[in-house]
Amino acid sequence: IVEGITEWLPISSTGHMIILDELVKLNVSDAFREMFLVVIQLGAILAVVVLYFKKLWPFSTKEKFFIKKDTFGMWFKILAACIPAALVGVFFDDKINELFYNYQTVAAMLIIFGVLFIVIENYNKKRKPVMNSIAEISWKAAVGVGLFQLIAAVFPGTSRSGATILGAMLIGVSRPIAAEYSFFMSIPVMFGASFLKLIKFGFHYTGMEVVVLLVGMITAFLVSVFAIRFLMSYIRKKDFTAFGI
Repeated sequence: IVEGITEWLPISSTGHMIILDELVKLNVSDAFREMFLVVIQLGAILAVVVLYFKKLWPFSTKEKFFIKKDTFGMWFKILAACIPAALVGVFFDDKINELFYNYQTVAAMLIIFGVLFIVIENYNKKRKPVMNSIAEISWKAAVGVGLFQLIAAVFPGTSRSGATILGAMLIGVSRPIAAEYSFFMSIPVMFGASFLKLIKFGFHYTGMEVVVLLVGMITAFLVSVFAIRFLMSYIRKKDFTAFGI
């Protein structure tokens, strides 16, 4: 439930799950817990795929089969933006967990990004967005957003969606498009992170571990559907200041 809510709201899912784990201990091994907290994100990701399938699928068969060039272009930009986080994840995942995967880092980053949301929203009140559709996002802007995503990849407690949305808004992307683009960017990042954790953990599970993992993923999917719909409805009328607070 916590994953499904916090993955899409700009308030750090990993941070909140680390805090929750301090209060409610999952009766599993440390290795399984570490893998579980990442892999349940696959359930959350599936919610984005289901809700935005038409925008994400690059092929059309209405009259005859053809490729949607805009959608392909969007995916190339998303993949380019994900390269910095992917490289850091592959080569420094264990070191990052050792140094920063604790409640002290989470507390600090939750506060820092909370303040940044308030400051940047006040700053943006005086500016008009220059990119009002995903097709208008340039290669330069895509890579810029990817660098903001890198901050979330390194420091738990930094909301991945929050960092990418803030980055996109600073570059000139409108608030609703920044949120959508952040959702789409999460697909390769989370699939990659989950795959990496599964490989490291191995594929030897007890029956109870399989049940725990499936229940976590299904719950995250169902809750994510509502969280995404809520956020998109909310930001059409209001800004992100409340999340900063």
